[in-house]
Amino acid sequence: METDMKKKILIVILVLAAAALIGGGVFLASRWEKPISEAISLPSRTAATPSAQSSVPTDMPSATQAEATATHLPTTAFTATSPKPLCGGPEVLYIIAAGIDTDDPNYTYGLSDVMRVIRVDFVKPKVTVLTIPRDLKVDLVDIIDAKAAEVPNAKLNQAYFYGSPGMSYYTGTGGGMGLLARVLAHNYDLYVDNYAAVNMVAFKEIIDAMGGVDVYLNEPIDGRPLGKDDVDPYKEGQGYFPKGWNHLTGFDALSFVRIRDRYGEVTRTDHQTMLICGIQEKLNSPEIITSVPKMVLSVLDDIQTDLTLAQIRQLICLLPKLSRENLQFVRFPDEWMVQGRADIARLGNTFVWDIPVEKIVEFIKDFENDAIPVELDKAGTTCPVNPPKK
Repeated sequence: METDMKKKILIVILVLAAAALIGGGVFLASRWEKPISEAISLPSRTAATPSAQSSVPTDMPSATQAEATATHLPTTAFTATSPKPLCGGPEVLYIIAAGIDTDDPNYTYGLSDVMRVIRVDFVKPKVTVLTIPRDLKVDLVDIIDAKAAEVPNAKLNQAYFYGSPGMSYYTGTGGGMGLLARVLAHNYDLYVDNYAAVNMVAFKEIIDAMGGVDVYLNEPIDGRPLGKDDVDPYKEGQGYFPKGWNHLTGFDALSFVRIRDRYGEVTRTDHQTMLICGIQEKLNSPEIITSVPKMVLSVLDDIQTDLTLAQIRQLICLLPKLSRENLQFVRFPDEWMVQGRADIARLGNTFVWDIPVEKIVEFIKDFENDAIPVELDKAGTTCPVNPPKK
């Protein structure tokens, strides 16, 4: 009698487990090719892409598994002699990534104080990351009629703010990131396919989920308030980071990328590039690379992105294929970064970078054509070769 009861219980458990697996598979299949957040729906210059795989796995696979699966994708967009994109991706994908200065989980308000446009080449493979300064004067577009005359222009980082749900000056697709993408297209002829926005809480969670990030500094970086060198860096200011290797937690990393008072905005973007290099190295390390898919899924609810799960898997698949030389960072040349003043709606006469629009447009064309030299004095660089960790 007891044996029969155990069998019945086992059967019930197996049935429930099977139902859970089936339900999970159906849920994932229904979301596989759908944007995680509302899409920006901009015209795209990128080539026609193979469709995402039709047979959806029950979990995001490792990079090796993803590459194997990608070989079964249709490739009708390419000729027999054309190099085929890796991992089932398109030839090129453009993503606008932004760091939002808020800890609100709903992203109700916020400024996009960090903006990078990422060019992902699935054929070479190569990733080029372009820094877009936040203090550029731009004309706003697609603002609702009731507010259009009130805010004809803005600083670039305000585009996200006016499109955020708390302001709702823009009612098109994609919210704040949608408006930011449209402003970039209108002012600089720069079109992106997708977006990803991370607030301060999500940023810290991402770094902590990786177990922290190691960054090597040739010189110490001091984020403490000017004139307060004796202040405990974790009670006031943004921290002190000594020369050599620094292991950064999420809290440390957020402090590190926000340091500006002693160095200025341009140097701050270089510090952010150091952290990105550390992240890329950490994600490629043997102890974490197999956990990347699960880690990505664990933080998706905390970020804004219109990437699909299929696209995210393609990006994860590409990650270990990138050499140090093929992760390139570009920004406007130092001589272009001339301080100026401009009348900005609601801000009055305020600081802006005085860079001619035609120069920016030409630079972006070179970026899109992968034609910016990889030399520090030419506004392009790659991740440095650091000394070994002790």
